[in-house]
Amino acid sequence: MELSVTTESIHAQVTNLLRKAIVSGEFALGEKLSETALSQRLGVSRTPVREALKQLQQEGLVEIIPRVGTCVAKPTEQEISELFTLKEVLEGLAAGQMAKRGGIAELGELIGAMNDMEVSVKSGNVDAYVDANDRFHAAIIKGSGNGKLQYHFNLLINQLPYRRFVYLTLDQPNRLEKSVEEHRQIVQAIKSQDDQLAERMMREHVRASGEKLMQIMKSELFSHQ
Repeated sequence: MELSVTTESIHAQVTNLLRKAIVSGEFALGEKLSETALSQRLGVSRTPVREALKQLQQEGLVEIIPRVGTCVAKPTEQEISELFTLKEVLEGLAAGQMAKRGGIAELGELIGAMNDMEVSVKSGNVDAYVDANDRFHAAIIKGSGNGKLQYHFNLLINQLPYRRFVYLTLDQPNRLEKSVEEHRQIVQAIKSQDDQLAERMMREHVRASGEKLMQIMKSELFSHQ
């Protein structure tokens, strides 16, 4: 983890770095975070680290427990279910809104991401697929043209170690091939400017991913709770 001086405040830089580390899965669910260790690692005092952790607590990414310390939040089964329900609604809405907007720049980004996903499937490169998947979903959220939707979606998605969850679901038999076909259907609906179909296809895709994740998490995560 590197920290470079920019025009951002030290607090903002530290918050962004720690947020990224948690969301990407660099820190494990439930892992204890030491203010002293983090400040040494980042080359800053403990004050901006402490303030950053308070901010991340408000975002639902960490838990600050009196007399225990700070830990990476470990979402419960119910919390994951609730978050994926909202994700389904927001991404479905975004896909429908994007379809209405026609030939916008984000459509090119979406098609490019789709092409990269297909290439990665053929080569069996899961890392490249996950990266392309990130760009695919980002293009749809941005392509909605709705700033409030983008804001609330980002707030939502930052409460999940989402990339880790994507890897977990794709590791299941036939899920990679099924996932790419779902993405193809979403692209086709958006290109056809069929907003109702685009919303339905996106909602079904998010629901399928969420259901597969819940099956995995019930056996792997919640068995340890």
